[in-house]
Amino acid sequence: MKRWRAFISAKPVVLVLALLLSASFGAIHGLTTAEFAVSAFYLIPICWACWAAGRWAGLLLALACAVIWYLADLATGHTYRHPAIPIWNALMLLALFVTVVYSLSAFREAHGHLLAAQLKLERQNERLEETVQQRTSALRSEIAERKRLEKANLQAERLATVAKIAAEVAHEVRNPLGSITLNLDLIAKQVEKLAGTSRHPAEEAHTLIAEMREEVSRIRLVIEEYLQFARLRKAQRKPVALNELLEQKLAFMGSAFENARVDLRTDFDPRLKTINADAEQLWQAVLNLVHNSLEAMPDGGTLTLSTQKADAEAIIRVADTGKGMSATVLDQLFVPFFTTKAQGTGLGMPLTQQILNEHDAEIECDSAVGKGTTFTIHFPLEQRRRDDRPA
Repeated sequence: MKRWRAFISAKPVVLVLALLLSASFGAIHGLTTAEFAVSAFYLIPICWACWAAGRWAGLLLALACAVIWYLADLATGHTYRHPAIPIWNALMLLALFVTVVYSLSAFREAHGHLLAAQLKLERQNERLEETVQQRTSALRSEIAERKRLEKANLQAERLATVAKIAAEVAHEVRNPLGSITLNLDLIAKQVEKLAGTSRHPAEEAHTLIAEMREEVSRIRLVIEEYLQFARLRKAQRKPVALNELLEQKLAFMGSAFENARVDLRTDFDPRLKTINADAEQLWQAVLNLVHNSLEAMPDGGTLTLSTQKADAEAIIRVADTGKGMSATVLDQLFVPFFTTKAQGTGLGMPLTQQILNEHDAEIECDSAVGKGTTFTIHFPLEQRRRDDRPA
């Protein structure tokens, strides 16, 4: 159907068909004598040729139709009062046909200009819509980035305040803890002496002292964690073979995975060679995520640690099949002192974020209750300038 339409709309085909139609009208005119007026029918092929093939085709058909009418009129044998009358009538028809051709071609040009203007307007509207969509998308991205930076600034201010308070509290508690530990040693010696001169056994006293020592040790560990968070040293960034670093560190954790009944799986991208990082701090951040995953799988499961090179960044993923986290917990995940663990301090994740911020890296967390959690670290392969970093 499309080929047929294209064929009959071709200009040469239109001219031939219009001429044949004109000739058929001429034949009808010549055979039916002058009693049947068919002059108006000549406008059909003329208008068709003019519209489909242009003004010059219409003028050609107008001339041809005038000639055909004149010949057909002579063929009828009709006698006129003057021999010039048929020529005059043919010229009048030619003038009419030419007037129709010019009128129709002018209308066709105006219609074409209107269609061209409409098409141009549609294209402009499309470009305008594309521009609006692009600017809207850019604006959304800018708003999202601004919100992220505001959130990062707020988090940094909060961490700085918390770190200052933690350092002061840890400093004030550290010395008394040393004194308590020393006094516990003295009490243990006194208990030994009294046990030698008393009929009562000293086992109960030793048990109490051991429990007190254990609690003091736990407090000391918490204080050390506070101080570590408050006094995080400046990152000493050097070229580090990331895959090798992770392989070496994970090799020393085999017993931890065995005891937790966790199957460790690794998938390291061989295209990822080196990154500029403080190796110990980066491993500390990854280790915090690994510990989180192990604690989320009390009945065992699978832990997957992978790396990937994507454009200008290295991606580190720590994924587990643990119990997952709710949306409420996810919102508070990096808030200092927020924890869902009975013995947690709530500083592990903020410390991880602080380390990654120091490396211009970003961390994301996706979690579903009952399905597991995936931590994703986006680590830039090229160190950004200091003035490009979030304030």
